Amino acid sequence: MRTVFAILLFVSCAAAQTSYDSLFRKSTVYKNLTAHFELSRIQRADIVFLGNSITYGGNWSELLGREKIVNRGIGGDNLPGMLNRLHQVLRLNPKICFVMGGINDLYTDAPVKEVFQRYTQLIDSLRAHAVTPVIQSTLHVNPKWKRTEEKNPQVRILNDMLRQYAVDRSITFIDLNTLLSAGGVLKDEYTTDGVHLTPAAYAVWRDMLESVLKKHGL
Repeated sequence: MRTVFAILLFVSCAAAQTSYDSLFRKSTVYKNLTAHFELSRIQRADIVFLGNSITYGGNWSELLGREKIVNRGIGGDNLPGMLNRLHQVLRLNPKICFVMGGINDLYTDAPVKEVFQRYTQLIDSLRAHAVTPVIQSTLHVNPKWKRTEEKNPQVRILNDMLRQYAVDRSITFIDLNTLLSAGGVLKDEYTTDGVHLTPAAYAVWRDMLESVLKKHGL
């Protein structure tokens, strides 16, 4: 009987995992940067930015003019990848963690509901370790990029779910799309290629973060 139960448990766990959950393992960029993060001698950071290439593209310490900021963005990363390396954030004992993710997940055709579940799992893990999470909206894409008409509606649905999740739990949600997008599309002047951001976009993003940081005494 125990053998049957063990087999059923194994099948159940295997079914819960999808190829989406392991895509990050195929990324050389992911492997190299996580290895570099392991070499870091920084033991403490008040503020951590966690995300993909859009987060990685910001020099947050200089943009915000603050010390004890660590950037943990990785190009091409998705939410399962961020969950896998969350320990590299938690060991810094940050006061606050700004999270942005989801666009790479959607472009691998993961269902919005599944992306949302991974996102909330990440946020719940931060809260369980006494780290204040800030959810930053998944950004729209611009027609310079691919499959815009298909993916932007999914971005909107994901953000609506995240916004409601944040409201229900008194978590700060920053809707960057209110300034960076128009009509559900990332503005031309704020993107280099349809998804990655210009310096002007980072300036807008920086300014939207200031009030949150001041609220937390940072």
